[in-house]
Amino acid sequence: MRILIVGEGAREHIIAERLAQDSDVYAVMSRKNPAIAQLSKKYWIADTTDPYAVGKAIDVSVDLAFASPDAVLAAGVSDALAAKGMLVASPLKAAARIEWDKGFMRSLMERHKIPGSPSHRVVHEDGDAISAIREYGMVAIKPLGLTGGKGVKVSGDHFRTMEEKFAYAQELIQKDGSVLIEEKLIGEEFTLQAFCDGNGLAFMPPVQDHKRAFVNDEGPNTGGMGSYSSGALLPFMSESDLGHAQSIMGAVVHAMKKDGDPFTGVLYGQFMITSGGPRVIEFNSRFGDPEAMNVLALLKGSLSEVFLSMAEGKLGRPEFSGDCTVVKYLVPDGYPGKSATGAEVRVDTGGLEKAGAGIYYASVYEKEGKILTTSSRTFGILGMGKKLQDAEASAERGCGCVSGPVWHRSDIGTAPLVQKRIDHMKELRKG
Repeated sequence: MRILIVGEGAREHIIAERLAQDSDVYAVMSRKNPAIAQLSKKYWIADTTDPYAVGKAIDVSVDLAFASPDAVLAAGVSDALAAKGMLVASPLKAAARIEWDKGFMRSLMERHKIPGSPSHRVVHEDGDAISAIREYGMVAIKPLGLTGGKGVKVSGDHFRTMEEKFAYAQELIQKDGSVLIEEKLIGEEFTLQAFCDGNGLAFMPPVQDHKRAFVNDEGPNTGGMGSYSSGALLPFMSESDLGHAQSIMGAVVHAMKKDGDPFTGVLYGQFMITSGGPRVIEFNSRFGDPEAMNVLALLKGSLSEVFLSMAEGKLGRPEFSGDCTVVKYLVPDGYPGKSATGAEVRVDTGGLEKAGAGIYYASVYEKEGKILTTSSRTFGILGMGKKLQDAEASAERGCGCVSGPVWHRSDIGTAPLVQKRIDHMKELRKG
């Protein structure tokens, strides 16, 4: 098959790598990702958030298309590709609304009586915001639109006083005209991703992402510093937790079909396991980044065939290895603040092979044969193993095979950090 992908990050790199195993890959990127370019039969540089520019750039016929980043889906690129007569395995704009409009997501769950939402209110006036904040006390304050994982602020982490909460809610109302205010959830987060064909779902292994910049979950939120998976369940999860999350996602897909906006693509559920079971933090309409690297490394068989079955409404049941994975993101010095940009980074490919690690190119560019950093994440380093400690050791060795002004969170996937999660859930369940 000829398969087109739209996007240029580490997530799209591993998608392209898996597709290239048995298909011809074509890519539209907003900037050249050297690794995706190397995997592609042909690529084009265009504004990937402009559906017209994407459609105009493609000058070959393709059998199947998959658009990935959130802003691309929100712009309606899948719709434009479908209008050109392509089979499309990513959601149309109306279905992707479950990500780009958090108020719509909560409303959908409420209207269809789907469990799992925290207490919440979408408000448009300062007075209503102040009332909601006072009612909930400990809150999460969220912009309704896309923020790259960095717009949500939470009591205890970002707010110390009521006045700080009021000020942030008012800032968002002034900027966007509305804000989502929710009760703060206490627990452990996990990501559950599923392939969807508009009717049913095929679930991938659960993953835990790490948003905080620094070791021991300190520092500001980022796009994600790394993630791990450990087979069918994460160490702090129960079968019941997984079953409830799967049930919620199934109900959401059924509701979207009932409302006339069937979801075809990858549905990403971000959950918090609380003392009362899993609660929905948000839904995304694409693979997670870094979580795509964890799950696609474990996928058995052909990703091309999975995408085709989604697009044709005939989703199969893809299988996954039971191995463990750890992803650690290398990021430029200064990240997530003022990052070192335009700095050269060198990759020891032989060393990576010896380490048993994979590398996925994220926000980098190529100039005069050199790989240079941007202000965002640089490389995702993937380790795999039968045991989590083996996967973590592989990823850590792999990080040492990249030289230049980059750094990473060394504790992701380590026994002490995982045990901290287990102990936290034990305490919550006792309560």
